[in-house]
Amino acid sequence: MTKANTLRETEDLQENLRRLTHLLHKHKLVEDLVHTQQMPRQELVEALVHKQNLAELQNLLDRLHPADVAYILEAMPLGDRLMIWELVKAERDGEILLEVSDAVRETLIATMDSDEMLAATGQLDADEIADLAPDLPRDVMEDVFRSLPMEEREQLRAAMSYPEDAVGALMDFDVVTIREDVTLEVVLRYLRRLDELPDHTDQLFVVDRNEHLKGVLPVNRLLVSDPDATVGSVMAKEMVKLHPKDNAHQAAQAFERYDLVSTSVVNAQDKLVGRVTVDAVMDFIRAQAESEALNVAGLREEEDLFAPVWKSVKNRWTWLAVNLITAFIASRVIGVFEDSIEKLVALAALMPIIAGIGGNSGNQTITMIVRALALGQLHPGNARKLFAKEISVSAVNGLVWGSVVGLFAFFIYGNASLGVVMTLAMMLNLLLAASLGVVIPLTLTKLGRDPAAGSSVMITAVTDSGGFFIFLGLATLFLI
Repeated sequence: MTKANTLRETEDLQENLRRLTHLLHKHKLVEDLVHTQQMPRQELVEALVHKQNLAELQNLLDRLHPADVAYILEAMPLGDRLMIWELVKAERDGEILLEVSDAVRETLIATMDSDEMLAATGQLDADEIADLAPDLPRDVMEDVFRSLPMEEREQLRAAMSYPEDAVGALMDFDVVTIREDVTLEVVLRYLRRLDELPDHTDQLFVVDRNEHLKGVLPVNRLLVSDPDATVGSVMAKEMVKLHPKDNAHQAAQAFERYDLVSTSVVNAQDKLVGRVTVDAVMDFIRAQAESEALNVAGLREEEDLFAPVWKSVKNRWTWLAVNLITAFIASRVIGVFEDSIEKLVALAALMPIIAGIGGNSGNQTITMIVRALALGQLHPGNARKLFAKEISVSAVNGLVWGSVVGLFAFFIYGNASLGVVMTLAMMLNLLLAASLGVVIPLTLTKLGRDPAAGSSVMITAVTDSGGFFIFLGLATLFLI
């Protein structure tokens, strides 16, 4: 997709959001106006106006892709969101619930009764129902299981048995399989009998009678090869195979490395159990990126933009409490050196520079380490070398930028000793920031936690307190 097409689609989506917001505002305005006016047959007029406005809103929603409707629902305040949700046709509920964020999905499902939820899942495949399962009431899931054919019921159980970061959670059971001893002409006739091919079908999977995977037949090779050739003579035997328990991060890296559109998932006996497609991988990458961004900011979970105030408060207060404690620690560090600050007031003006640069440098190091962990590039064999490299980078940066701030202090206050203290304090704080920038995410990983969870909050807090202590301590030792 070109940048121009992407920009046009974004602009169209924003235009649809503006138009829908305008129609909602118009609907409320006209409804209020009719309601306040005293006129004959007021109830009839009000009903006609209400019906006309709702019909216009529904026509617009019917033309939108489920992902676009999901985007609009996420951008709406709760009251408007629920009104829009009521206008969505029941047969589209399941597709839209899959597209919205977990937080928004919770608000929508809360307004649905059991029959509506059951009807929404009726439009979905087993792997898609598994995505919704954590948000659906237990009794509804029991009804869903009973309503499914035996094969799909087993597929749903299998999909729900894997953790979110496993390939099995991304797996799609909708695959097209063929035998290697048939001709391409037979395969083409078989495909023409299907109503449609599964989404993102770029290859057909070649299996034996026991469902063991033998190879893949790319669709482009099927179309250009001799129709009388057998599948076995044309198929590719070298292929990427995943297992349901494989890490989804590694699967995503495989898709990026080999430019995959789809690939097979096989069990321990090499039997084909499903496939993973690029759209599922993209959704996983996006969800992980959003989660990491929230964790870096100290948010515990994804938050609905228009969530109730108390729910948002609870989501944010954990790391705010941690930050408050570290702020108290930093204030006590400064309090220890009150006499020094009174004797040399310049210290109060200069110490935020040391702390601020240290926090920024630490965040840069953490970003590099978290990225390396996510890509699987960091392991015990190279951890020491990476640590030494980050220390070296911080030492050079500390010397260069410490000299800059040291000269700044000298020119402003005419005190050469103060400039030297600034330089030395900058170097030491950057070295502290680099050390913690490596240690914090590695420690969180070793404890089984997300390495990005609150790392930014922790590194900033420590470099603030450490920077104040180092600078004021050196100043007290050499200047006071």
